[in-house]
Amino acid sequence: MKAVCLNLLWISVIAGAAIRAPSAVSYDGFKVFRINTGQHLKAVQDKLSTITFDQWNHDIDHHLDVVISPDQLAAFEKLNLDCHAMHENLGESITAESSQNSVWKRQVEDQSWYDTYHDYDQHVQYFEDLHAAFPDNSELISSGTSYEGRDLYGLHLWGADGPGKPAILYHGTVHAREWISAPVNEYIALQLVTGYNSGDNVTQSFLDSYDFFIIPIVNPDGFVYTQKTERLWRKNRQPGPGNATCYGRDINRNWQYGWDANPLGASTDPCSQVYRGEEPSDTPENQGLDAYMRKIRDEQGIKLYIDWHSYGQYILCPFGAKETLYAPELGKWTKASSMMSEVIRDSSNASTTFTFGPSGATLYTTTGTAPDHVYAYGRAEWSFTIELRDTGNFGFVLPPDQIRGTVEEQWEGQKLLFTLLDEEFFDGEGPAMFTGV
Repeated sequence: MKAVCLNLLWISVIAGAAIRAPSAVSYDGFKVFRINTGQHLKAVQDKLSTITFDQWNHDIDHHLDVVISPDQLAAFEKLNLDCHAMHENLGESITAESSQNSVWKRQVEDQSWYDTYHDYDQHVQYFEDLHAAFPDNSELISSGTSYEGRDLYGLHLWGADGPGKPAILYHGTVHAREWISAPVNEYIALQLVTGYNSGDNVTQSFLDSYDFFIIPIVNPDGFVYTQKTERLWRKNRQPGPGNATCYGRDINRNWQYGWDANPLGASTDPCSQVYRGEEPSDTPENQGLDAYMRKIRDEQGIKLYIDWHSYGQYILCPFGAKETLYAPELGKWTKASSMMSEVIRDSSNASTTFTFGPSGATLYTTTGTAPDHVYAYGRAEWSFTIELRDTGNFGFVLPPDQIRGTVEEQWEGQKLLFTLLDEEFFDGEGPAMFTGV
């Protein structure tokens, strides 16, 4: 196919000043360690209680990923824990993450876009360019605005006979520091647009069967903050309640379904990384996302929902409260996840493997999360969290040379999943029934 050119003559230098500028919060000299916990989690936690550190990861039954500041390093080393360094100097890793120069000519088929990370405005422009390359079968959409007034933009794609088919809905960059999730959303959109334009029968069948609603950055304030001020920021940028001095709510603990179902699933402390807010959906981001989700549900139904995150390489399905409830669709979700994991592994030069299962049982208890809510209130037939690369070499600060491999393997996984959405490929139901709300 002839390259789609948007008749835009200027060239964009991707590694822009907004990304290259050092964060106001310096991580110079900070180290990140992976500590093996195994059967000794309590003993490891007791030792760590004597020092100050930040924790990154979920899977604490196997390991803890901790960020150690220079002033705590000597004390940490005296603990004599079984560990290895993920980042010898986190500040240098962050600088390297954003320093790669790549020239992208604003032609949608120019995949140099996936050689580096980008700022918020460039991401917006990329989706505008994708829309311009597919004008009769797409529309730019918005699910509202952030606390600071940024657009929660996205792209709606469809195939033959116009829009109105069952919906596939993606959310990305829910947690601000998880930069890799936006390129994955963008790459899937790119493959759908270019595949359809080129006459690829498989891609055309996807778009002729489903409408795609792709919202790559649902936490734009937090995302911009990670690029300009604090690379490892997670939450949105909403002020805390009352006299609280801490900022931000965790958008993925703020959804209505199960918001206060388990005290272990989120925090009531405004300073916590998993602060759930004062009440369900009290973030403007969540309000807009929820209203838009319900609109899609009522007008055409939701076939598949995916909330894209990093890191750890997991495919997770409802529910986050591991001790209470299993969905009747668990059987087919589990089988599909297994098949996706196999396809991703086989397509990847890195032999990337994914762990899968119900979120709460596979990782830990969570409440007020998007996949549970979109399944329960949105009546999505399929609902997942996908945690992207990696499993302990880089964590949130994933180098740019990992972007292409990540996006390509996820497209392979999604292609397989799309073929399964209407297939009766398993017998039996999950271990318990869920009637929805």
